[in-house]
Amino acid sequence: MNYIGSKLSLLDFINDVIETKVEKKDNLVFCDIFSGTAIVGQYFKNKGYSIISNDIQYFSYVLAKVLVENNNELTFDKLKEININNPFDYLNKLKGRKGFIYHNYCLEGTQDKEFQRIYFSNENAKRIDAMRMKISSWNKKGLLQEKEYYYLIASLVEASDKVANTASVYEAFLKTVKLSATKEIKIEPLKLNVVDKKASYFACNEDASYLINHISGDVLYLDPPYNSRKYDTNYHILETIALYDHPHIKGKTGVRTEEIKKSKFCSKKEASSALEDIVSKAKFDYILLSYNDEGIISLEEIKNIFSKYGEYSCYEKKHRRFKADSKRNYTKDYTIEYIHCLKKHN
Repeated sequence: MNYIGSKLSLLDFINDVIETKVEKKDNLVFCDIFSGTAIVGQYFKNKGYSIISNDIQYFSYVLAKVLVENNNELTFDKLKEININNPFDYLNKLKGRKGFIYHNYCLEGTQDKEFQRIYFSNENAKRIDAMRMKISSWNKKGLLQEKEYYYLIASLVEASDKVANTASVYEAFLKTVKLSATKEIKIEPLKLNVVDKKASYFACNEDASYLINHISGDVLYLDPPYNSRKYDTNYHILETIALYDHPHIKGKTGVRTEEIKKSKFCSKKEASSALEDIVSKAKFDYILLSYNDEGIISLEEIKNIFSKYGEYSCYEKKHRRFKADSKRNYTKDYTIEYIHCLKKHN
């Protein structure tokens, strides 16, 4: 999945900082409190750490439930009892249905409405609805274990993103259907991250400022939004597919109208205080903050905040810019990615 701020290419950099700064080497408890696609949690799960993965976005939570919290192969035994041996094959063969996605996010479903939207082809919108309805039906009938339910939803979210008619994010759709969006959606099983380690794994769906009061550990990793672009807007349709809650929507792009998931880190007025609130309350020995040179909190502000609570250090790496819009003029092709490190006072 194309995801703004993904740390896929920076995982080794983060690990190098931890290995350099963190004195404890075994049985580490690592918290990724802004987990996004859970790529960081997966990486450190594979290193034998116990993981707390959290994100306020529900679709991100679903991904973490599957890729971090789950540590077992899934068998779908109850579906097999009704002769569904492969739920993915079954879902892919379903006839499309005109549900919420069709009526709000494809051209045919919105042609008589105030706003016409082309987030998906007409057929893919119907197929997403059909698959999501069937997953809900199986769950309501008690045919899925909780882990299996999340696994199917996460796989559908990934499959939907592959055929979305966008330039990577959902704050806008393309005026004409691009080639990848014309392909028939196919739901495929995500590769499970099952490790043979004696550690614990938890996924949470909370506001970081709330959760920080209820957790503790060795390393707290912070990867908050860097700018005013809001993740709830950028990924609103994936959120709706994951929840399938038929939300109130508005405007040309059909964004969800809820306000609860607006991050303080997207506000110049509130970002610094939000950061200090988490740092001051954190019951962790080390705090690492990923932030780049274009973030709305200045380097000096971060240094001042961290230095209040312990020993501060900073590491940097040139990082290729994520370009969500190929038509936008960017002043440079890279940013400087910083990892601010704090060893907290006892």
